[in-house]
This record gives sequence, C-alpha cells and structure tokens, in this order.
Amino acid sequence: MRIGVDIDGVLTDLEQFQLDYGSKFAYEIGKKEIINVDGYEIKDIFNISNEEYDVFWDKYFLDYVINEKPRKFANEITNNLHKEGHEIYIITARYFTENDKKRVDSSINDIISNWLNKNNIYYDKIIFSPEDKSEICINNKIELMIEDSPYNINSLSKDIPVICYNAVYNKNCEGTNIYKCYSWYDIYAKIKHINNKE
Repeated sequence: MRIGVDIDGVLTDLEQFQLDYGSKFAYEIGKKEIINVDGYEIKDIFNISNEEYDVFWDKYFLDYVINEKPRKFANEITNNLHKEGHEIYIITARYFTENDKKRVDSSINDIISNWLNKNNIYYDKIIFSPEDKSEICINNKIELMIEDSPYNINSLSKDIPVICYNAVYNKNCEGTNIYKCYSWYDIYAKIKHINNKE
C-alpha cells in the first residue's frame, strides 16, 4: 500500500506546539488568553492578525522544523510499515518564506530530510504540496493518507481512506472513510484493519 503521511500534526504535535509557543507569543504582544481552543491556526486560537501570524512563524518556524521532537513511536511504525512492503510518502505543505531563505543555507527539502533521518523516520519520497492535497494524492496513487487538517481529511476521504490524527480542531471530522486515531500504534492497528478490508 502507498501511504501518505503529513508532518505537522501527524509526525509532530503541532497542536501542543501552537498552544505552548502561541501562548507565550500572545502574552508578549498583549493578548493574554486563548480565544478559541478549537482553532486550527494560531490566528484562530489567539485571534491575532495576519501580520502577527507572520511575526510568530518568522520567530519560531526554523526552530520548530529543525528541533521539534517527533511523536512517540512514529519512527518505529514507519520502519515497520516499510519492512512490511508499504511505501511511505511524506506529503507536506511546509515552505520557506523569503525571510527563512535568508537565514539558512539549506533548502526546506534538506531540512525535512535531515529531520526525518535524524529521528529515524522511514520514507520513500517527500512531496511538497499546496494546502489542498487531493491532486497530489491522486497523481501519486496514494491509497491511504494520515492527516490532521480538517479540510484535507474531509476532501481526501471522498476518494481514499484517511486516518485522522485526533486534535481538537478536527473533532468534527467524521465519515465512512475517516478513521480517528490517537497514537502511532493506533495508526498501525488501523492500517492493518483497513488493509485487511481491501
């Protein structure tokens, strides 16, 4: 099976990162409280402007993409899936802003590859995608996607099974092709279940 894997919110805990670092940032700019804990982006969580959103990610993005720890057992499960004959396609909407490009010598592809290798997370290919991953998944014959974005979960599940990594912002994602999961071993069990159904 060809499996698509998102990074932010699936391989990493983006939800907690945004709450931790977003709270610090919001406090520093005078917005002291979480406004919408169910928000997907820090703009929604803290009711900050687009300009403040850009300042936040300018401040924290590089540290996040280089140093954020992967979720427990992500490396173990991706390696197990590879040994069982599955292909792992990392599909991410991550990109460098012009400010990021000025601050680092590496490309975003190199940084992601280094992070995956450093954390022993197996992958066959990295694909950079726009926010909507539907066309990328169709063109690359992805048979199952592991995702946290509500938009992508709802869109992709029309065509392929989607394992939804549970977060407050995707709690309303439901459907016959959507499988909620809560950990990487839960993902592993659900992949076996889905694979056996086909």
